[in-house]
Amino acid sequence: MRPLPWLLQRLFRIGRAEQLPIVLTQRRIFIIPTRAGLLFAVVLLVMLIGAINYNLSLGHALVFLLAGLGIVGMVHAFRNLVTLRLTPGRTEPVFAGEIARFPVHLENSRKQARRALDFRFGKQAGVSLNIPAEGLAIAAIPFATRVRGRLDPGHITLSTRYPLGLFHAWSYPHLPLFCLVYPRPLATPLPPPSPAAHTGHQRGDSGQEDFTGLRLRQPSDPTRHIAWKAVARDFSNRPLLIKQFAGGAAEELWLDWALTSADGNTETRLSILAGWVLAAEEMQALYGLRLPDREIDMAQGNAHRDACLEALALYGEAKD
Repeated sequence: MRPLPWLLQRLFRIGRAEQLPIVLTQRRIFIIPTRAGLLFAVVLLVMLIGAINYNLSLGHALVFLLAGLGIVGMVHAFRNLVTLRLTPGRTEPVFAGEIARFPVHLENSRKQARRALDFRFGKQAGVSLNIPAEGLAIAAIPFATRVRGRLDPGHITLSTRYPLGLFHAWSYPHLPLFCLVYPRPLATPLPPPSPAAHTGHQRGDSGQEDFTGLRLRQPSDPTRHIAWKAVARDFSNRPLLIKQFAGGAAEELWLDWALTSADGNTETRLSILAGWVLAAEEMQALYGLRLPDREIDMAQGNAHRDACLEALALYGEAKD
């Protein structure tokens, strides 16, 4: 192992599996003076030299009083973090380009509140919060996503400058946090549907005679479902509308990799399929997903939508 990664692992426990919940002990907390703290120390040194030079008893007393105040501030900065318990929460999937929020459950067993705690991942934007005495809190730490796949945000930087801002205390807890990032959806016309086979999927018992409303026509919709009477009332300004029915067999949509543009790269084709999945679910159609390495059968509903989006997010990753 190279010297720098080994040193970081030994000092900050980066990359090491840890037992949950993580409890911040004195060996996990690091403290250094801030710029304000260094300036404070320089001012005290100048005041001490002046007090010694002019033999000022009150000057000595003031310097020692302020130095003691600074030491107390350092102790309270340390106590603001020590014995804090951290447990990871469940992160909701997001689309590429959105902000993922990783929840961390915090437990304060002390009789004093924890104040001005800052949580962040690396150089990402962070979040600050207070934890009441003997209370619980949840820190939803943001992370800006850029690409699809399984996201591991890495270690958390937990820091505080409470109470005086003279010292910066921090720790690097590495919780097992993961987030599934779906491809960024692209809005493109759906492929043409096919009549549903006898799969047992029905939407009602009254056939296609139960009219439920109108919606905007998609290029893949058959012309026999166009509401010509509604369009004829204001043909110049009204878009084509499609009749929707509550009953009858559902139309089947195969969202096939082969139907996407072969000119596009892999990520563009996955984004097109993600847009098709969302559009098909909004239409409440039966749809399946075909990828070069996987096929998901016809179904509908939120669970089916999430399964399709997960397959798109993990496409091309090595299987465990």
